[in-house]
Amino acid sequence: LLLTATAAAREGDPRQEAAVRALAQRLLGPRAAAVSLSVSAALAADGTDAYWLRSPPDAAVAVAVTGSSGVAAAAGLYRYLRDFCGCHLSWSGAQLRLPDPLPRLPTEIRASAPSRFRYYQNVCTQSYSYAWWDWERWEREIDWMALSGINLALAFAGQEAVWQRVYRTLGLNQSEIDAYFTGPAFLAWNRMGNLRGWAGPLPPSWHLKQLYLQYRIVERMRSLGMTTVLPAFAGHVPQGVLRVFPHINATRLGGWSHFDCTYSCTYLLDPEDAMFQVIGTLFLKELIKEFGTDHIYSADTFNEMTPLSSDPAYLSRASSAVFKSMTGADPEAVWLMQGWLFQHQPDFWQPAQVQALLRAVPLGRMIVLDLFAESKPVYLWTESFYGQPFIWCMLHNFGGNHGFFGTVEAINHGPFVARNFPNSTMVGTGLVPEGIEQNDMVYELMNELGWRQEPLDLPSWVTRYAERRYGAPNSAAAEAWQLLLRSVYNCTGVCVNHNHSPLVRRPSLHMDTELWYNASDVYEAWRLLLSASAQLGSSPIFRYDLVDVTRQAAQQLVSDYYQDIRRAFQSQALPDLLTAGGLLVYDLLPELDSLLSSHSLFLLGRWLESARAMATSDQEAEQYELNARNQVTLWGPSGNILDYANKQLGGLVLDYYGVRWSLFVSVLVESLNSGIPFHQDQFNQAVFQVERGFVYNRKRYPAMPAGDTLEISRRLFLKYYP
Repeated sequence: LLLTATAAAREGDPRQEAAVRALAQRLLGPRAAAVSLSVSAALAADGTDAYWLRSPPDAAVAVAVTGSSGVAAAAGLYRYLRDFCGCHLSWSGAQLRLPDPLPRLPTEIRASAPSRFRYYQNVCTQSYSYAWWDWERWEREIDWMALSGINLALAFAGQEAVWQRVYRTLGLNQSEIDAYFTGPAFLAWNRMGNLRGWAGPLPPSWHLKQLYLQYRIVERMRSLGMTTVLPAFAGHVPQGVLRVFPHINATRLGGWSHFDCTYSCTYLLDPEDAMFQVIGTLFLKELIKEFGTDHIYSADTFNEMTPLSSDPAYLSRASSAVFKSMTGADPEAVWLMQGWLFQHQPDFWQPAQVQALLRAVPLGRMIVLDLFAESKPVYLWTESFYGQPFIWCMLHNFGGNHGFFGTVEAINHGPFVARNFPNSTMVGTGLVPEGIEQNDMVYELMNELGWRQEPLDLPSWVTRYAERRYGAPNSAAAEAWQLLLRSVYNCTGVCVNHNHSPLVRRPSLHMDTELWYNASDVYEAWRLLLSASAQLGSSPIFRYDLVDVTRQAAQQLVSDYYQDIRRAFQSQALPDLLTAGGLLVYDLLPELDSLLSSHSLFLLGRWLESARAMATSDQEAEQYELNARNQVTLWGPSGNILDYANKQLGGLVLDYYGVRWSLFVSVLVESLNSGIPFHQDQFNQAVFQVERGFVYNRKRYPAMPAGDTLEISRRLFLKYYP
């Protein structure tokens, strides 16, 4: 593998030491003085990260942590905080009640990672989760990444500013560029050639702010010893390029997903066209000049797009052209590619096609992300990606949907099976959710597995997890987590986590109410967590989990009421329809909305106000807010990918899902009263006006929580616990 000279190895130790000490200071404040942190690259004897923990005789220092890199030292620090101080850090908060004095270690601990990389991020996360982040939020994320031991991550902000410069150099005018870039909430799909122009254009201030963010992101990641992955040219070009170079060989692709050519059907340059290398190398040189480089680049030419030809020779040329444009700017380039396409369109990507695409790049100069390895691993049927290195990734989440979900058995064993596969080329593990800030437990588990040589004992692990998360042992909480672990978090077989609950989908008489677990386990976990609230109720993370488990229970109840509504309508029982419909629309959904509104992390206003905060004018604020609203609802001008990125947020449940259900119930009641059959097509047209009305309602939603979570959860429980 040509990966020995990566950033971490060349980075000076003093810079990484300073960065990890600053991280400890942010995390622990004055208590950081009792922890000694140092970095010594010599610890990584075989190129994999390692850390060493010990308690020196010096009484002032409780623990000394040495890591082979800043990231390894941070991972060692978190190991100490987690296993010896009972602390916990996750997207939903930090539990850092440190013992006083800090505990000393009875014996020293040495740990080394089983593989070279622990990777994080999905190209889609940039839009579903990070779209509106400021530096303060990025700093928290990079701290969490370092403490989780993540050492390879995308650094994608600011690329449009560089692309704009390149397009202007090539001779495009601003209106042609504006017609190409999407709005901020949809850039992930613009970058992969799926979409153009939708919800755009990008204002000049957007480019400036994103450049400024990217400088800080890459500086901080590199200072901690992380390898940053920059974007590269995949072959997609704006239509304006065809005006400037009329003889260029470019093909117009078909529509992506449910989009027609109004906002899709981008142009793909022929790999043999001389301009492919000119544009690709120009972009990468400009990017490297701006941000420096760690020599790993990401490009996805055929993401959810069927290539123009299945001829292996064509696919080989396409792959070769992308890699050549990278090496034209950086002779040391390594290509990181998402392996999603192989399992997404398996009929097209037969072994010959996969091999042509992968083997056109010299072995070791490409790293493939086996993106959905916990459910549909690709390494198994491609002889370990025909010799190219790969990272075993857990995708887990689509669209940033809320909803309990996990495949804990698959992730507890999958990486170890892959590492022992005949002639395995596995070089790491990865987290690649489309959206974050959900199901903390699964990510904590996956991060821990990235440092382990063998699977964990999950039941005892989850008991310790609950204790660390809430800062105190509690038998009811532990029992609740055991129930969740073996039910909702243990989906087996091919599990695809799109939340299909009737709660978050457009109502019809044919909705999916199937569950992969026993609903009663979630109800019982709800009862147990509520019973623990007397002891744990002051913990902010406990309150988050109580909202989450109550939300899951309510989601299940919505399915039950939906089935009652459907049964009543089909048997023409008007009183039963009014009862079930009335309870759902006038009580359960408003109660769920008030529950979600009681916690800052479940507020629609938080998402919308963070979008507005990126703006520098009222006009930009309106545009960004429409981007944010459209993404979580219609996902396109006409509901093209309707509810794909559904969320359960205070404000959204009442004014979007609730209004839809209200219309559905009243249309069914009207149908029974009048004897005129219910027509789904007519309902869809009417409900689309409701959905669109929400996107444009201009109502400002609070970004501060209101109401008492414990009280609201208890009230829901007393009314609805089955």
